[in-house]
Amino acid sequence: MTQTGNMTAMSKAMQDCVEACMSCHAVCEETMSSCMQMGGQAQMQVMRALMDCSEMTRMCADMMMRRSPMSAEMCAMCAKACDMCAEACMAMPDDPQMMRCAESCRRAAEMCRAM
Repeated sequence: MTQTGNMTAMSKAMQDCVEACMSCHAVCEETMSSCMQMGGQAQMQVMRALMDCSEMTRMCADMMMRRSPMSAEMCAMCAKACDMCAEACMAMPDDPQMMRCAESCRRAAEMCRAM
């Protein structure tokens, strides 16, 4: 990334955070699809957590990329949504997709907290 006007290059930490958020967003979307196929009432709580996390990670990455002055607060909220989603996914330890999602959520939460 080059410097243009007052747009400074994104730090490595910020780039890593954007990548972790985008990756987490994608995994949450895949996991929602997997959840819908399973059906059942227990899935509703997980679906809510997945939807929140998916939206938050996408918005957080967008805000960081456009250097929003609100991105620090967004990162804090995003970390919380990722933690909640990881917890929800951990309720199904036998499901490999849920475990992949929990891992991705934990990584994104960690990166967001570092911001």
